Amino acid sequence: MFIRTLVATTILAGLAFTAQAEDTITVYTSQPQDQMTQVIEAFNADHPEIKVELFRSGTTEVMAKLQAEYAAGNSPADVILIADTVAMTQLKNDDRLLAFTDAPVEGIDPAFIDADKTFFGTKVITTGIVYNTDLVKTAPTSWNDLLATDAAKSLIMPSPLYSGAAVIHVGTMTQQPDFGWAYYEKLAEAGAVAGQGNGTVIEAVARGEKAYGIIIEYMALNAKKKGSPVDFVFPKEGVSSITQPVAVLKGSDAVEAAKTFVAWQLSKAAQEQATAQGYFPILPGVTQPEGYPALSTLKILPADSGAMLKADTENKEKFAELFGG
Repeated sequence: MFIRTLVATTILAGLAFTAQAEDTITVYTSQPQDQMTQVIEAFNADHPEIKVELFRSGTTEVMAKLQAEYAAGNSPADVILIADTVAMTQLKNDDRLLAFTDAPVEGIDPAFIDADKTFFGTKVITTGIVYNTDLVKTAPTSWNDLLATDAAKSLIMPSPLYSGAAVIHVGTMTQQPDFGWAYYEKLAEAGAVAGQGNGTVIEAVARGEKAYGIIIEYMALNAKKKGSPVDFVFPKEGVSSITQPVAVLKGSDAVEAAKTFVAWQLSKAAQEQATAQGYFPILPGVTQPEGYPALSTLKILPADSGAMLKADTENKEKFAELFGG
């Protein structure tokens, strides 16, 4: 009798543990902590049955943690949400992503979705120029305006050694015939510096330590809205863009809950929240952030993601050689 009771208790405990594990997901992300707190609150308003645990850092550190965990055996991560399509493509190529073939993608531009439905863009983020309005009297209009000596020596940019958005931006700019690595060499020679992520850029420009920065648009425009003496320019030659893809990781012990989180990221509720946080939405019918130009009016610089992935290590080494790492 005691043995039967013990076995039954053990089975019930095992079932309880399984249910609990299936109701908890771990999300690895590069999205800012304050925004992710809001994201989790909104998600739990719709799905209170799923607990979300979070690891947040720059894309490079997120990827390094994930790769180290895989090398050691397995990762606790169920979902990854990062501002780097190149890194996400690498995970796909390494067979680390789970195909979500019935994801709710109706109406979303196929350009935002991996052809095999292993990852999905969640928003559009562009990179342009932020400047301090107390220090700069004539707003820049061009990437080439940053090459002027007075501008370059007071310019800060995010590093692709830390930021996924910077990986895409540097990779995109160096693919452009009118820019290439020669552009970055000129910036370095004139005294431009690199910080870590985009957060270090907006802090330096908002405080007046630097007059100019290369940065993702929402950080600059959110800072402006909160009263910082900054403004943002979408350069006339065009901007690089990312879609902050999300994916379910293979090896997840909570696949259905992870899929629920990914599906929610593509929902109207999540897209409206993204807009409120300053992002261009990917879902048709969702109003873009106040004060933003229509996405259709922006020139998006062309980029070859496959070539960018092949050149990723070389690009980071070259950038570190010019700006330190």
